[in-house]
Amino acid sequence: MATKAATTKPSASKSTEKKPAPKAKAEKPAPAKAPAPAAPAVVLAEGDPAPAFSLPGAGGATLSLSGLAGKKLVLYFYPKDDTSGCTKEAIEFNALRDKFAKAKTAIVGMSPDSVKSHDKFREKYELAFPLASDETKETLAAFGVWVEKSMYGRKYMGVERATFLIGADGKIAKVWRKVKVPGHAEEVLKAAEAL
Repeated sequence: MATKAATTKPSASKSTEKKPAPKAKAEKPAPAKAPAPAAPAVVLAEGDPAPAFSLPGAGGATLSLSGLAGKKLVLYFYPKDDTSGCTKEAIEFNALRDKFAKAKTAIVGMSPDSVKSHDKFREKYELAFPLASDETKETLAAFGVWVEKSMYGRKYMGVERATFLIGADGKIAKVWRKVKVPGHAEEVLKAAEAL
């Protein structure tokens, strides 16, 4: 008895056939994104040597760690000249400058603002201590205060408000991070007096 070869009829839907992949739509190139910020390689702690810096200051002066050697130094980092929190912080440090001087402690503020901006800020509030301009943000990064921040879900790079008390030996004696302004300068003064 002869057997019939099994035959299959192609189905009307042809669902088993492979369809050619749809052509990809030409996409607009994505806008160039800034590289993801790297976490600070080293988080500075008490006892670490302070990173050296040499930066322009208000009035055309050069401010450097070596130029302040042999003195205690309050180096405070702030986001922007003439903004609410930064102005309050500067005024608080300025009000205590004589007490810091008695404690043989210099004060230097630092932000990424230009020297011109610093000059205006110092003049407007009669600040009697120098402000260093780190427009390249190299020193901010060396101290680990140039960080990723977030506001309303948007991420951006900015300055973390922080203060470093550096001893006359050039080593970090105390660190304050994510500073809340009210009473901060007084707390730093007490630490400088005790050092």
